[in-house]
This record gives sequence, C-alpha cells and structure tokens, in this order.
Amino acid sequence: MRPRLGTLAINGLLAGLAAMSLFPLLWMLSVSFMPAGAASTLPPPLLPAQPTLDNYRELFQRVGMGRYLFNSFLVASAVTLGSVTLNAMAGYAFAKLEFKGRERIFQWLIAALVIPGQVAMMPLFLELKALGLVNTYGGVIVPALASIFGIYLVRQYARSIPDELIEAARVDGAGELVIFTRVIVPLLRPIIVTLAVFSFLASWNDFMWPLIVLTDESHHTLPVALASLSREHVQDNELMMAGSVVTVLPVLALFLALQRHYIEGLLAGSVKG
Repeated sequence: MRPRLGTLAINGLLAGLAAMSLFPLLWMLSVSFMPAGAASTLPPPLLPAQPTLDNYRELFQRVGMGRYLFNSFLVASAVTLGSVTLNAMAGYAFAKLEFKGRERIFQWLIAALVIPGQVAMMPLFLELKALGLVNTYGGVIVPALASIFGIYLVRQYARSIPDELIEAARVDGAGELVIFTRVIVPLLRPIIVTLAVFSFLASWNDFMWPLIVLTDESHHTLPVALASLSREHVQDNELMMAGSVVTVLPVLALFLALQRHYIEGLLAGSVKG
C-alpha cells in the first residue's frame, strides 16, 4: 500500500507542476480571444465571456503580422537547412576523417564556446557591413549557418558509427560524398532532427541580432515586430497575447511533430560513444 501511495503522491506532484507550467500558456491563449480591455479587470477572468477573433484580425489586417510571420519562416528555414548541412558535414569530418591539425582545431572550437556571443557582435556587424549584408536576410542567416555546439553535437554522435562500415563502403568503391550522403546521413538522422529543432528554435526566437542587422521594418522577424508592437500598444493586453500566440504556435507545433525523433537523438547521444 505504501509504494502505491508514494507513486500517487509523485504523480500528483508532477501533474501539479505540469499544470503550473502550462497555465501561463493556456491563459495567454484565453486572453487572446477576449475583447479589448477585458483582461485588465480585477480579478482578471480566466476564460473569455464573449470570445472574439478581433485581435487576430487586427494583427493580420492592420499590423501586418503576416509579413513578419513570413520573414521568420524564411530566416528560420534557411538557417535550419544551412546549419544542419554544414554542421553535419563538419561534425562527421571531425569524428571520422583524418586530416592535419584535426584535434587542435577542434580544441580551439571548444575553447571558443566560453566566449560570449555579445563580444563578437560588433566585429561581426562591421564585417557584414563591408560585405553589404546589413539590412538583408543574409545578414541574419549567414552568421548562423555554422555553430560550434552543432559541430560538437554531431561529432559526438558520429563517433559511435563503426569505422568498419565506412571502410567497407570505401572498399566497394564509394567516394567520400557518397559515403556521407548514403551511409552516414541515415545513421545520423536522430541527431540531425535534434539539431534541426535546436537551430529552428534559436533562429525563430532570436531577438537581438535581427534587431541590430535588420533596420528596415519590412524585414523584421516576429520577436522584433512583437517588441515594437508592445511599445505601440502597451495597454492592449489582448492584442499582445494574440501576437504571442502567433509567435509560439509554429515552434510548438514543430516540437510536437518531431518530439519522438528529438528525444531519440538526445537519448542516443547520451549513451553512445
């Protein structure tokens, strides 16, 4: 009886913590359907008395949220595709290919992880300005195409791939590109999906760098547009909540769709190699 009571207590505690974590998100969704000013009453209502879509209509018809949503999708998709491709190739190279200075270069990369990203913002901005990439989508995409963390993640996973499998492919006459695309990439699928989720989320939620590089309002991404919206409608809580829902839903849907592969990649990376 006691073990059963302990199990019930633990499950009840976990359920309570889950409810506490989900409550702000659910209330945000509820407020987004309330009429203007309804959420400012005391005590604030939990559910809308008269649900309405006026906040979403205003977002897309007057504020132009559709444009910002497209910008975020474009930037995040390009960053994810490029980052996954380059990081997977680099991680595999550091794990399985022999070349001069491999270990020393990798040590330098790991050492660079301790350098805050803010330190490199000014030199990076000046470099992009010289290349003519300021106020362009490329100015946001190019710096995010390769990450030390992504290379490290793929390298650690790729080290678990047997060398005999690669040698057998070479004996059969396969080139390095064929080996990578047809042999290695299918084996890296769990960690590639995990890396894709990390890259998409990081790019989608990035605020500081797009704010610095994208000076034209028509190029703004959702986080930057939402911050501008909060300054213009500081008292319009319902409109702000609707904008937050539009920002959160795509990444939440992506995570739920790839959850199985994402968890598989994390667990495999923790027990292999």
